[in-house]
This record gives sequence, C-alpha cells and structure tokens, in this order.
Amino acid sequence: MTSDVKRLIEYYKSPLGRISRTLVREQIVGLADDVAGKRILGLGFATPYLRFTLEKAERVIAFMPQRQGASAWPREGPSHTVLCDPLEMPLTDAAIDLTIAVHAFEHIADAEELMRELWRITAPNGELIIVVPRRRGIWAQRDTTPFGQGNPYSAGQLEKLLRDHSFVPVGWRDGLFLPPFQSSLVLKSVRFFERAGRLFGPTFSGVICVRARKQAFPAIPRRRRAERYVRVPGLSAQTARSS
Repeated sequence: MTSDVKRLIEYYKSPLGRISRTLVREQIVGLADDVAGKRILGLGFATPYLRFTLEKAERVIAFMPQRQGASAWPREGPSHTVLCDPLEMPLTDAAIDLTIAVHAFEHIADAEELMRELWRITAPNGELIIVVPRRRGIWAQRDTTPFGQGNPYSAGQLEKLLRDHSFVPVGWRDGLFLPPFQSSLVLKSVRFFERAGRLFGPTFSGVICVRARKQAFPAIPRRRRAERYVRVPGLSAQTARSS
C-alpha cells in the first residue's frame, strides 16, 4: 500500500530518514548536473530532494499522487506542490526539461502509462531522473521505511521500461548501502557502510538511480483519452536547455 504523506514526512524527520535523504540526494545532484534555467518537475514525494533546484531553475513544481496526499513545500514562500493523478498531469505537451521521480514508480499501478505521460510532458532533449528501491536490496525487504513499500525494480527491469518508452539511460548510480536500521551504531557509521558497500558492487545498495534522455519519437502511443490535461499558464513547449 502506498505510504501516505504523513508517514513520509515523519520518516524524513527521523534520524535514519535525514541520513537516507542526504545519501540519495548526493546521487540525484550528481546525475542532475546543471539545472540553471530549466523547468523542473518533482514526481511522487520528491520534495526532500528538490531544494538544490530552487535558486537556479526557471521553475520548480512538485506533483503528488492523489492516493498519497500532498503537503505544502517549500516551508517559505508560496507552495510549489500540486495534488493530481500522475497518469493525467495538468501540463501541456513538452512542458518539462527535467523530472525527478522519487517514491513514484514503485507505487504506480500502471508504470507503462506513466512512462507515456512522462514522454508527453518532457521537452525534446529533456530528461528523467528516477529513484527506485533495488529489488534484491535489503531496503526493499523491510517495510519500516518508504523504500520498503510498493514494487521494487531491478536495473534490467528499469532499463527495459525506459527503452520501451523512448527514453535512453545516460547515467546510473547506486545509493543507500547502510542497513535500514534506526540504531545508533548504524547511524554513526554511515560513511563506513557506504565505502564498504561500494567495494562489493551495486548488489548491496538499497536504491537504483538512473538518468534517461527522451528520444524524438514515442515507441508506444498513448491510450486515447477524452481530456488528458489542462493548460497551465507559463509552461509553454520548447526545447530543453543544454547543460
């Protein structure tokens, strides 16, 4: 069952939540590279990982699924969050340069339809950054954190999903090598677990992070819908800015 927004907020306020946010955010920032002037979409519960985009990006919005619920973000200024159906996002075609999806794909009922919707809203040369729990990782085996909820992925499954829907992976990273325990010993030894885990390869990581670029033509057409989206002022279609 999808974690509701209150449980997600509580987790990210916990000591393990703060550490896991730091570790995953390092991978996202590394994959995102330069976000200056880009139109950024956070999908799922991505707001703990979006703050680095606020000052440089042209626009940052966060879409949260209806089943999950939404919370206002950021704490200061107007909220950037929208409660919506991720399969029917209120955006025009080619409106987004970079989507950062966290706690999203593992909870969606129809990942293929979500990929078609993401292809629609992504600008030419636009990109996705997706973070999902690793299928065989220890984090996916324990339901005490948000990374243990929903359907985890293997790297092969994620790559096939992307390529089948006209996105080409251009970068991979692994994260969360520490065990998912709220123990003082684990929390004090974060960097030890991260260094040791990387020596043994991605098998011991908790999440998979991938950056993928949109191809020119959709591999699979979208299903017909009477009304797929509503226009959002100020988000006109255009080519993504180069980094």
